[in-house]
Amino acid sequence: MFNNIFEGKNVIVTGNSGFKGSWLSLWLRILGAKVHGISFMPPSDPNMFESLKIENQIESFSKINIGENYSKVNEIISKIKPDFFFHLAAQPLVSVSYNDPLFTIQTNVLGTANILNSIYQQDIKVVSVIITSDKCYDNLELERGYREDDVLGGKDVYSGSKGAAELIFKSYYHSFFKKNKHNSVIASARAGNVIGGGDWGINRIVPDAIRSWSENKKLSIRNPLSTRPWQHVLEPLSGYLTLASKLYFEDELNGENFNFGPDKTSNKTVKDLIEKLSKRWGFDNATDSYSVKHTEDFHEAGLLQLDCSKANEKLDWQPNLSFDEMVNFSSDWYKKFYTSNNNEEMLLQVEEQIEKYVDLAKNKNFSWAK
Repeated sequence: MFNNIFEGKNVIVTGNSGFKGSWLSLWLRILGAKVHGISFMPPSDPNMFESLKIENQIESFSKINIGENYSKVNEIISKIKPDFFFHLAAQPLVSVSYNDPLFTIQTNVLGTANILNSIYQQDIKVVSVIITSDKCYDNLELERGYREDDVLGGKDVYSGSKGAAELIFKSYYHSFFKKNKHNSVIASARAGNVIGGGDWGINRIVPDAIRSWSENKKLSIRNPLSTRPWQHVLEPLSGYLTLASKLYFEDELNGENFNFGPDKTSNKTVKDLIEKLSKRWGFDNATDSYSVKHTEDFHEAGLLQLDCSKANEKLDWQPNLSFDEMVNFSSDWYKKFYTSNNNEEMLLQVEEQIEKYVDLAKNKNFSWAK
């Protein structure tokens, strides 16, 4: 579906120096888009954006804190006049929200408001996807999976900031974008527990594992039996691209919210993920790769599942990779990184994984891959 729609188009990606933003920027470049990035700083050291020199692969990059510099954000957006806009910029970690709650709120809430207000100021049609998180929902440990109309909120500042960002989205839609009040159209997307090569975020299970194993150390994990709906980074990105493509042609999706997540076969425990990943990494005995550390440093949900039936029904989107394929994609990327240290080879690795992902979708006759 979206194979040609982005070709030659100006596309802004906020948070383009982050994990998902780096992958999305490179995928859009492969699709022929003119990619412009807005981001404050890479979220970790090392990071995919700097390691692969992604700034050299896109049209422009502006280093800005979107939560505190509205005038500069608006100036850049007005100059680029984007056809498409993907807003991913955020403070992405629950743990950081405990240490710096005001920065988290400023970035995730006010930053989202600044982006929406600037899009509203444009006199051209901009198709925008505002990305938040599965943690925007008030997590009641429901097994059925959270639907787009469930209650928003959370028990930590990060979750609260994501719920608030969704409320800002809703208020801007009803105030300025509803019923063709404006040329532009907007939608929000929610996903979580994304893994894949290029993620080195702190207090995230896969990056923590890779850092430990690359230094010949055991990984220390907190809650081995916590269940998560793991998905590879390319899964929600295919959803964002599909949503933007549909939104471009179908104004009735304006103001809608969509969940993007794996099916329930990918609901695995932390232990399941680490043991599968460690075997792919090269451990003969998976139990040699980790130890369990019990702590209550901050609140952590035991179960968080999304109901993605709306995305399936309205966008004809569905997850693509099996649990084993997801683990293999992730492990193989990191192993290549630690044996190569060549950014050109790593760019090729990204392109090959995207191509393989799309080929798998074509073999399953997914509409967006045709």
